[in-house]
Amino acid sequence: MAGLKATRDGYGEALLQLGQEEPRVVVVDCDLFRSTRTAAFAEAFPDRFFEMGIAEQDMVSTAVGLALSGMIPFANSFAVFLTGRAFDQTRQQIALPAVNVKLAGSSAGITQGPDGATHQSVIDVALMRSLPNMTVIVPSDAEEARLATRAAAEWEGPVYLRLSRYETPVWRDGGSAFEIGKAEVRRAGRDVSLIACGVMLGRVLEAAEALAGERISAEVLNVHTVKPLDAEAVLSSCERTGAAVTVEEHSIIGGLGSAVAELLTEGAGKHIPLRRLGVADTFGESGLADELLAKHGLTAEDIAAQARELVGNRAG
Repeated sequence: MAGLKATRDGYGEALLQLGQEEPRVVVVDCDLFRSTRTAAFAEAFPDRFFEMGIAEQDMVSTAVGLALSGMIPFANSFAVFLTGRAFDQTRQQIALPAVNVKLAGSSAGITQGPDGATHQSVIDVALMRSLPNMTVIVPSDAEEARLATRAAAEWEGPVYLRLSRYETPVWRDGGSAFEIGKAEVRRAGRDVSLIACGVMLGRVLEAAEALAGERISAEVLNVHTVKPLDAEAVLSSCERTGAAVTVEEHSIIGGLGSAVAELLTEGAGKHIPLRRLGVADTFGESGLADELLAKHGLTAEDIAAQARELVGNRAG
């Protein structure tokens, strides 16, 4: 673990690397190249960077044209605008024909902060996860975002990368492998499974450490790929511990929590108690990132409390 970085920073670094290695990689942006971290690519490869202005729908359609011409396009905007304004184009032109476009939704979630509800995407994973042929990746730190971006470039078909401006510790070793669709056990445990994606992973690891001091053994599962969900890994963990808590900086409707609930309902051989932590069917609001996480019950203390109660109820 070293330093604090946002996942959007790891993404920008990976784009620059890809640009140097793969001439088919092109980037389209919607007047946000500094925020989306595509600026370095634009400076290095001006002939492969296309500034579309504030026009997400046109940008997505342009990306489709580039993909059909044999390029590997990365389309960028704030997550709330990319998935909302351009949903029809994404559905009709990318997902339905399974065109090889990579969508990068930046400044995702309530940690987008003071810009408030209009700019905070809390349903973007739900929208993208609902689309057939769409792969949905939510990196947990900058290094994982770098690896996920490179993996997305090699992946044949549509990909949605959910990126954050919230700076977190870099938990992942730079030399570690990353595989789309494969969840990772970050900490083994026997009493409860803490299942996280994105920037919540660090807080979940903190919660697990606090629970260990109370002799509650929490297993931490990093589900960086929400779709396709690693059903085998999630079921194995939940059946081993007998209880689960999902944690995401997204609505509890349609995201990671819903995916795990659906899996446990249909795939588990026995009833496994589940708590879903996230944004509880509401829009965001203006505030500092840490203030908003605290308000929505997404601190390490909140996570530990939910796990503690769940384990206690099961024991009772």
